[in-house]
Amino acid sequence: MNRFPKFRSAFDARKITDTISRALQSAGLDTTSGPMARVTRTIRQALGSAGPAEPSQAPAPPSYPGMPIDITARVVDAPATSPDETDTRPGSPPESPGSFTAHEFRSDHGSRAYKLYVPARVAEQPPLVVMLHGCKQSADDFAAGTRMNRLAEEHGFLVVYPEQSNQFNISKCWNWFNPQDQVRDAGEPAVIAGIAREVAARHGADPRRVFVAGLSAGAAMAVIVGQAYPELFAAVGAHSGLPYGSAHDIPSALAAMKAGRGRAVFGLASAAAAPVRPAQQAVPTIVFHGDRDHTVQHDNGVKLVEQLNAAFTQEAAGGAPLQSSTQRASATSGRSYTRTVHSDANGETKIEWWTLHGAGHAWSGGHASGSYTDSQGPDASAEMVRFFLSIPRAGSA
Repeated sequence: MNRFPKFRSAFDARKITDTISRALQSAGLDTTSGPMARVTRTIRQALGSAGPAEPSQAPAPPSYPGMPIDITARVVDAPATSPDETDTRPGSPPESPGSFTAHEFRSDHGSRAYKLYVPARVAEQPPLVVMLHGCKQSADDFAAGTRMNRLAEEHGFLVVYPEQSNQFNISKCWNWFNPQDQVRDAGEPAVIAGIAREVAARHGADPRRVFVAGLSAGAAMAVIVGQAYPELFAAVGAHSGLPYGSAHDIPSALAAMKAGRGRAVFGLASAAAAPVRPAQQAVPTIVFHGDRDHTVQHDNGVKLVEQLNAAFTQEAAGGAPLQSSTQRASATSGRSYTRTVHSDANGETKIEWWTLHGAGHAWSGGHASGSYTDSQGPDASAEMVRFFLSIPRAGSA
């Protein structure tokens, strides 16, 4: 007699193996060929799946809002209406009157394409904001979704969007989990820093007001480049990202994204995520994370804030910890949030921590013309710009 009929009927090997395949793809692995194809076939056989042997023959995952950013995203053409115009067309990309041009950066550390937005009205010695997209996104997609170009027009700063190539990661993820891409003067951090320096030099940007922000894998890489180049990047914006040094390979990356919850599911019990390394630099940072994010768990935002707090405490005279104050409120468009501000003894804000209640893996306050955006707000782009421009001009790159 079967005492657990519901449990048995709920077990679906096909769904489990498809979930594992999507998880591997989210980390930038090609499950259709090479070693990972054999791994996937072995998993299917172990689970007794009746599904097709090759992942490429499996049914395509459904497309719906909130699906992990690392799986699929649509390509968006370059923005083309004035920010002064009211855009009433559903899903149409917001436009700006400045120039949005494509470029190529090359160096001994590698090359990447990037797009640069120069507003029609550029401030003297303008600030520069570097924006790092998430997996499967493009520069145009990320620009449309975040609407950072409109804010650039309003404040007169430059925006540069480095673009990952599927030559270096099949899902166009920044390789934040590779040890060689977590250090100074090597790999992707060196390329991103090189792009920032190239744009700043060509356009006379203020070297003390260069900032970097990103979403998901882009946020994880933004944290890394902030740590690797603190003399270049005055502040960091991390949306739905991870702490510095939270992974050292693919298995530890998957475990870190799930904040440890995914190890048993993905067979990673013997390959636990490496201990999160302490931050080496106390870099002002604004952090956004949805508490319903099931792609990169909210705990990663908590750990990032803890990591930064420790760095600032170590840097402070006498090891004085930052002082914090918390408020809970709701954006005009409906999303409730908790905002905690961490300040030093002089009252200067060093960390802002925004928990977005009920939000998933999407850019808060973003426009529907870009992928993985949450229009309910608050406006992460506007808040990041406010935070960046409030940073005192100290030092020089």
